[in-house]
Amino acid sequence: MKNIDILIIGAGISGTVLAERYASLGKKVLIIEKRDHIAGNCYDYIDENGILVSKYGAHLFHTNEESVWHYVQKFSEWYPWEHKVVARVDDKTVPIPVNITTVNTLFGENITSEEDMQSWLENNRKPFEKPANGEEAVLNRVGEKLYEKMFKHYTKKQWDKFPAELDASVLERIPVRNNYDDRYFSDKYQALPKGGYTQLFDRILANNNIEVLLNTDYFDVMNEYSGFEKLFYTGPVDRFFGFKHSMDEKLEYRSINFVSETFEQEYFQENSVVNYPGMEVDFTRIIEYKHFGNQKSEKTTVVKEFTVDEGEPYYPVPNPRNQKIYDKYKEEADKLTHVYFVGRLANYKYFNMDQAFKNALDLFASLEEKDSENYKAVI
Repeated sequence: MKNIDILIIGAGISGTVLAERYASLGKKVLIIEKRDHIAGNCYDYIDENGILVSKYGAHLFHTNEESVWHYVQKFSEWYPWEHKVVARVDDKTVPIPVNITTVNTLFGENITSEEDMQSWLENNRKPFEKPANGEEAVLNRVGEKLYEKMFKHYTKKQWDKFPAELDASVLERIPVRNNYDDRYFSDKYQALPKGGYTQLFDRILANNNIEVLLNTDYFDVMNEYSGFEKLFYTGPVDRFFGFKHSMDEKLEYRSINFVSETFEQEYFQENSVVNYPGMEVDFTRIIEYKHFGNQKSEKTTVVKEFTVDEGEPYYPVPNPRNQKIYDKYKEEADKLTHVYFVGRLANYKYFNMDQAFKNALDLFASLEEKDSENYKAVI
């Protein structure tokens, strides 16, 4: 594409939204994506069993943001999906997030009211006025019993660190309920796109002003592009700067090894997602995609997830050590003009899906100097 106005690195949520927004202004946009597909970690496809599966783990859309919900509805039909997760703990199956049923089942209690559940939590919690790490954050909320059974070892498997080695923020965002609500999320809008996420991204990018270059590493071709107005980078921040602050201590990322299996039966498990918080197995969860959208097939596809150190970077690892390294890159990034770092890897920060959409929409609005309230009205 000649006369590029906007260059975007990465075709995930952040890059795709920014591409659509700038293309709507008549700007010529080029997205460079190193993978062989769009949609980033949201990418899904029909597998050999005729089941819509996600290549990089289940993605559940939920939001309280009216502007985000309004935006995504423009590009796909959506069907309601209130996500539920269960966990195998000891020889029992319990709902996640922790609720009255979880406590009654695990500890033989007979809690029946919100007041009693709140009292149980208060009696068991170990108060910390300002939790200094993930362990203190969990103990402050639910106490030692639930910490040991539900959080300690699952966190170790997920992050290769015990909660005490992570920032409090990592575990503070885990919901705990004082009622029987077994929905994983409580947001106003909870839904999945009909036909999957890849078709959603296809439609967002369906503008003649947008070109997507797949199977291309930006760092292999970066010298071929110049003269653009703005560059938006959504990859790992340390790679952009040539790992210059990570020679001795690199930023840590967690990756996931997805192991898919086919079973010649209608269903493998009773729920779309079953977590395994204990150390009796080394995977964190099993996802059975057939449950999503009430799909039909004579077979079923399940995917076990093993979190690992090597591979595609999925999750930044928030702790003081990594924050200190990231701050050096942030200082470098702030010195650049017309270069913007967007999304989970570039900001070294965890985003839910709706937060990623909102972050990109808000960045576009701020750069184009639009009044935020008027902007919400037009998207």
